[in-house]
Amino acid sequence: MKLYLVPTPIGNLKDITFRAVEILKEVDLILAEDTRTSGKLLKHFEIETPMQSHHMHNEHKTVKGIVSRIQSGETVALISDAGTPAISDPGFLLTRACIEEGVEVECLPGATAFVPALVNSGLPNDKFVFEGFLPVKKGRQTRLKLLAEETRTMIFYESPHKLVKTLTNFCEYLGEDRMLSVSRELTKLYEETIRGSAKEVLEYYTNKPPKGEIVIVVAGKS
Repeated sequence: MKLYLVPTPIGNLKDITFRAVEILKEVDLILAEDTRTSGKLLKHFEIETPMQSHHMHNEHKTVKGIVSRIQSGETVALISDAGTPAISDPGFLLTRACIEEGVEVECLPGATAFVPALVNSGLPNDKFVFEGFLPVKKGRQTRLKLLAEETRTMIFYESPHKLVKTLTNFCEYLGEDRMLSVSRELTKLYEETIRGSAKEVLEYYTNKPPKGEIVIVVAGKS
């Protein structure tokens, strides 16, 4: 009768913990963001636990049923495609529902993309704010204006095809001289971190279109 939140590797499969593998083998059910993606991970570690799809498009409908299953005596693990569940991924709604219903929740420590990107950036990390993905349209300008006054280091997730647009926005709202770092494909074969001013990093990626998962770390206002 428990929900486990289990981090999965963000790239390198060796980054999974022994305990995570153990839990995933022991639970009655694994909730996966994409069963095809997670299927490869489970096959690699010889995990034969049944899987069920749990993602942003169906989580509102499935939460109640999952809580009922746990209350009836099942143990469930939630995983996302990569990293720690609920960090810019599904997980919050189910966690909240379990807590409200008195169901025990335990989150294992493990992989998440923004921590290595922050530490590797060389920017101050004693105080920071995690912003996740910026709004695509509505509210984007308002958010950027607010963040222009933020004094803590800021962390963002971004997709490769929107990186140049976001860096352009940073030049416009935060200033071309604002220092930042872009980490791409963390833990994978072609891992790359580019550091410099907003203008310098924008020029780099304008000339070299990026691929893969991206974390942007931006210095706060001095």
